[in-house]
Amino acid sequence: MLDHIAVQVSDVEAAAAFYLRVFAPLGIREAMRFPRDGAFVVGLCGPDGAPRFWLGPSTGGPSRELHVAFAAPSRDAVDEVHRIAVATGAEVLHAPRVWPEYHPGYYGVFLRDPDGNNVEAVRQERVET
Repeated sequence: MLDHIAVQVSDVEAAAAFYLRVFAPLGIREAMRFPRDGAFVVGLCGPDGAPRFWLGPSTGGPSRELHVAFAAPSRDAVDEVHRIAVATGAEVLHAPRVWPEYHPGYYGVFLRDPDGNNVEAVRQERVET
């Protein structure tokens, strides 16, 4: 449904390194980067190669927690995101598990990125009832 999302971060390089390493099991990689106002804007993509998740320098102002969920190809990929997040010292908000309150096939891990945002890797499977 979304075409793309852009997030303003305090340190583009640190944020890009976090997303590229932690979410690598989902196929997320850098698609492009370009300079802007003495810093860089980085576009990340999934397997289709289209930059849909953008990181840019913060322009100040009030901050709010953002929640972004990345689609995972399997539960194993969700577990691998969790493993990498723990290895990098990221804060784990909720370890991987099924979230039946969302629906029985919802399997996800919730983390904090370097700017305090709530980021998730999720595998949504259809479960016959």
